[in-house]
Amino acid sequence: MTYAKRAKQIFQEEISELQRLQESIDQSFDQVVEVLYACQGKVVIMGIGKTGIIGHKMAASFASTGTSSIFVNVAEAMHGDLGMLKPEDVVILVSNSGETSEILNAIDPVHRIGCTIVAMTGNLQSPLAQRSDYALSVHVDKEACPLGLAPTTSTTATLMMGDALLVCLMEKRRFQAEDFSVYHPGGALGRKLMGRVKNFMTVDVPRVSSDALFRDLVGEMSAKHLGMTMVYDQDACVGIITDGDVRRAIEKYNDVQITAAQIMTPSYKTITQDALLTDALAVMDKYNITTLAVTPDVGSTEIIGIISIHHIIDFK
Repeated sequence: MTYAKRAKQIFQEEISELQRLQESIDQSFDQVVEVLYACQGKVVIMGIGKTGIIGHKMAASFASTGTSSIFVNVAEAMHGDLGMLKPEDVVILVSNSGETSEILNAIDPVHRIGCTIVAMTGNLQSPLAQRSDYALSVHVDKEACPLGLAPTTSTTATLMMGDALLVCLMEKRRFQAEDFSVYHPGGALGRKLMGRVKNFMTVDVPRVSSDALFRDLVGEMSAKHLGMTMVYDQDACVGIITDGDVRRAIEKYNDVQITAAQIMTPSYKTITQDALLTDALAVMDKYNITTLAVTPDVGSTEIIGIISIHHIIDFK
């Protein structure tokens, strides 16, 4: 057997376990999301060893997406780091077995401080789960490790559960890309979001005349790869046609001789070239659209470019 074939087997083993975990998620997950959302302090992830590494990632991801969070090594917590905790904090204790002595030793002190405890464990019958306020199962039947010893599938399951909490909290907070830029000013995306529209727009504006036939306007949209085209009557921009307009036209008309004027939307959203990308994202989010026509300045009807969501959310 080649290593590549063995790797595919390992992938499949982990995927199968994760699918079983997915099916076991219940209302306890809803409860934990609500508890984390309502937290007036910070979310403190505590773990040790391999699960501690996953806890580090969880805390970093929470913190970068609007949920104040830190990681505390549970062993260090027992030697002074519990001083970081406040009664209004929510503590997530991560342990696959739910029986790790360092984790169990932290439960009573954390409760005495007044924190709510969420257990993330592979054993809902464990002391950790039973002594916590809430418990999330990350149980897997077997590790990918052939000896069943090295944390493999279990750490993947814990990571995915953390990601699920993360995404649900982002959605509940309505966390947007412009918020992301605030927390990532030094990152590539953060720097980009603080840039100006003019530096990222395309000046190759998709354009058809109002009397253009359906086939021609679809051709222009396909050639420019923006999912839209502006519609002109001589030199004046009189509307926009998007992929959605095309789909609706196909459903409504049988005549391929229909023109751009018949299916265009007369009104369209614009933004000035000197606006920040965060401003562009805010407009797109408000109107649930993916492109904006760019004008030289406020009040101008001249279209000098198009800014697309794909120009903004591009990590290259």
